[in-house]
Amino acid sequence: MAESIQHASIVEETRHRYLTYALSVISSRALPDVRDGLKPVQRRILYGMFHELHLRSDSRHAKCARIVGDVMGKFHPHGNLALYEALVRLSQGFIMRVPLVDGHGNFGHVNGDPPAADRYTEAKLHAVADHLMLELRQNTVEMPTTANWRSRSSCPPSFPISWSMAVPELPSAWPPTSRRTTWAR
Repeated sequence: MAESIQHASIVEETRHRYLTYALSVISSRALPDVRDGLKPVQRRILYGMFHELHLRSDSRHAKCARIVGDVMGKFHPHGNLALYEALVRLSQGFIMRVPLVDGHGNFGHVNGDPPAADRYTEAKLHAVADHLMLELRQNTVEMPTTANWRSRSSCPPSFPISWSMAVPELPSAWPPTSRRTTWAR
């Protein structure tokens, strides 16, 4: 047994393991996928709204708290605030090139006003998102055969895109947070 013990520097091991973990988190959560321009949390929200809650563009709005809870329970085992922020961003025309969620209520403003709490807002999919989801029925994307962390549900790794959604969001510095900002006229 003593032959299998290898001596290593704790600093080097920590640095190496943290770097591996950080790269994994960034690539699997924070960066939009080049195939559809969406982050995994955004994809899970859209998929849950269409396939689980049936919140299509021709249906009624549903409370965002319900959407967030359903997606968190079935697809995204992370905090509800991150889910709600992603849902809000999907509805903001000044953030997304093409809003994919039709928000009803206070979803924030370009001047930096925050959105209302999820219990006060409602949402459903836009017609563009309906079209995006309908293409999934044509088996254009291979669905995972294994379920996610606890549920029997699975979400596609990307969406089929017939139009470009590259660079769907403005830089994170937008909107400017300083109230002294003057706009050129």
